[in-house]
Amino acid sequence: MDYGMTIALDLPYEQAVPAVKAALAEQGFGVLTEIDARATLKEKLDHDMEPYLILGACNPQLAHRALDVDRQIGLLLPCNVVVRADGDDRSIVSALDPQVMVSIPEREDLRPVADEAGVRIRAALDALTTS
Repeated sequence: MDYGMTIALDLPYEQAVPAVKAALAEQGFGVLTEIDARATLKEKLDHDMEPYLILGACNPQLAHRALDVDRQIGLLLPCNVVVRADGDDRSIVSALDPQVMVSIPEREDLRPVADEAGVRIRAALDALTTS
């Protein structure tokens, strides 16, 4: 199973991050966490890499519906979205495919939530590539 949805943006990283957050917000997702992988790896391991940010995005209504089906689904929430630099003027945006919520615990009753989350995340990614 391909577990992600990925797009390339003709935006530098510094512009891509706020654009991704705005596109997610338009689809009802808030960003609960931000992990700066580049800074963390530099600090802990003295390892250099491209700018790489992991956003923990959550749509409260969808999270509520998923948690009502399976309390352990919180292990797969929030939906992670990665923004990383790809050269000076491009960025890569990848989002976890919400269908993972169905396939990992093998819970078909989570499919409607995963389907809606997938539609919303895809709409956010599409908005980024068409703007």
